[in-house]
Amino acid sequence: MLFRQLFDSETSTYTYLIADVTTKAAILVDPVKEQVDRDRKLLDELGLTLQYCLETHIHADHVTGTAQLRELTHCQGVVPQNASAACADRFLADGEVLRVGSVEIVAIATPGHTDSHNAYLVNRDRVLTGDSLLIRGCGRTDFQGGDASTLFNSITQKLFSLPDETLVYPGHDYHGHTVSTIGEEQQWNPRLANRDRASFIELMNNLNLPDPKKIMEAVPANERCGKVAVTT
Repeated sequence: MLFRQLFDSETSTYTYLIADVTTKAAILVDPVKEQVDRDRKLLDELGLTLQYCLETHIHADHVTGTAQLRELTHCQGVVPQNASAACADRFLADGEVLRVGSVEIVAIATPGHTDSHNAYLVNRDRVLTGDSLLIRGCGRTDFQGGDASTLFNSITQKLFSLPDETLVYPGHDYHGHTVSTIGEEQQWNPRLANRDRASFIELMNNLNLPDPKKIMEAVPANERCGKVAVTT
């Protein structure tokens, strides 16, 4: 398996390129519109054929690159089940498997940050957690149908049930971290370690964070798989 972690500095977003080294079939997880040229160039250099653009959720902080990449490569756009994106080619339910050559990607429904969100377990040894579980943090729960109690369940019952050595690759990082493990986050994540449901909900409901800068543009565009509305 080829596995690359790519970064967008403006939004601190990680995009993941995953490919089967034999068949050269590839997938991009959470592509960013402004990085389409970078991603397409890397695909070409490595001789990869993009089969899927896979989203963890409908993002509020960046516009997805799926629309452009779908036009350029004829790949399919894939989103979690019940995501508000009728434009998608496929919707992945909890436990459903997406295969790229010999690479197996299992959807794990992890709502709470938004009302429709998936993490993706890749070849059973690493999990792409999107905006649910971050390194030493977690996604906010105050918009897009977010709910702190639901997120607590998603993390503690779904993600923390994975083996301790499972590698954690988040959708964002704002502090220079790139990878963690499930065991590490159980022990050291300040929003979750030694915290019960009630104290987690209280913490999340009192973060008082500003809205993402691009939320008014990003959410409606991402509901159209990355097509930005043209205003006149």
